[in-house]
Amino acid sequence: MQIILYVDKQETSTHFYQKLFRCEPGLNVQGMTEFSLSDNCKLGLMPNKGIAKILAKQTPHPNLGNGIPRCELYLYVDDLQFEFEHASRLGVKQISPIANRDWGDRACYFADPDGHIIAFAEKIIE
Repeated sequence: MQIILYVDKQETSTHFYQKLFRCEPGLNVQGMTEFSLSDNCKLGLMPNKGIAKILAKQTPHPNLGNGIPRCELYLYVDDLQFEFEHASRLGVKQISPIANRDWGDRACYFADPDGHIIAFAEKIIE
């Protein structure tokens, strides 16, 4: 599986996710950056202008969505407190602190430079 986020500035987003994920991308060429999230899932970063060429005029230009939360990456982690503190130390925009959620998870929410939402979560053990 590959999830691709449309981003305003590929280099800025690449640097952001390198710091947040504490790893280098597996692919980083003009027009696409990829981070391996697991054995079967990658996060891709594609510039708005690149996908706009593919979408042509069939949809609104992706630049019109800059800063608007267009998706959420919901990531289960081994140490929620560590990930929360790490993102906070990096100065990532916090949306919601760690809290028990109605669906049985503890989760916190942040936003990336393009407004995409990133949630770190763990199952509540009862």
